[in-house]
Amino acid sequence: MKTILLAGFGAMGQSIFDQLKDDPRIGRWLVLERAERADDARRKLDGHGQVAQSVDGLETRPDFAVECAGHEVLGTLVPQLLEQGIDTIVASVGALALPGMIERLDAACQAGRSQLTLVPGALAGVDALAAARDSGLASVDYTGRKPPGSWRGTAAARLCDLDHLAQATVFFEGTAREAASAFPQNANVAAMVGLAGMGLDHTRVRLIADPAAGGNTHTISARGAFGRMEVMVEAAAFAANPKTSALAGMSIVRAVRNRLNAIVI
Repeated sequence: MKTILLAGFGAMGQSIFDQLKDDPRIGRWLVLERAERADDARRKLDGHGQVAQSVDGLETRPDFAVECAGHEVLGTLVPQLLEQGIDTIVASVGALALPGMIERLDAACQAGRSQLTLVPGALAGVDALAAARDSGLASVDYTGRKPPGSWRGTAAARLCDLDHLAQATVFFEGTAREAASAFPQNANVAAMVGLAGMGLDHTRVRLIADPAAGGNTHTISARGAFGRMEVMVEAAAFAANPKTSALAGMSIVRAVRNRLNAIVI
């Protein structure tokens, strides 16, 4: 049976645990959480494992780790795990848009002979996009469309009047790197498209606030030697955080199960 480390036990981390806690292939859970949230995490973990504040405080070595704690962890905890040879599944893909972050994580993987896995989150078609990359891509575009409420608390509030929109409004156009930097709470998907395809600086992104939108819509359009593709997902919002699509958590659960399954899709 496997021992799994969850880096972060907020709404996303707890959702992952709740969906997987009864899997007989998982023997123990380890959770890293801040001191002020440790008691709450222990209560929710309900005897299934240990809660600690640092890797050094863990009572045993995990078989692999899952990051769901936010972008800042990618530059601190994740390199430490990778350098220690602990394979890590990462949810906060947008942080890879920060200068030097990809190189830092790659060096940590090389040092620890470990592997970093980026989950597609709310996106579909990432596998096809990544497969087409080596044959040559002519263009890759990502469009994110969400209700105005899903953009509150982000830079979008300074770019348009979210409370009084009468129609769909494009408030950002730029590269995937720019989108991930300007909208870290919402643009993991933009970074994922950039990393899978033409790169962060050659992937075009449009972000839209739409009062008629019923959920978060993610559209990838690409052309290249493979032909043409357009993939759209209209995802329900994650109940605990409307800025995140519910499919994002499901994507992490799938990545964990792929580590456990004998046959992987």
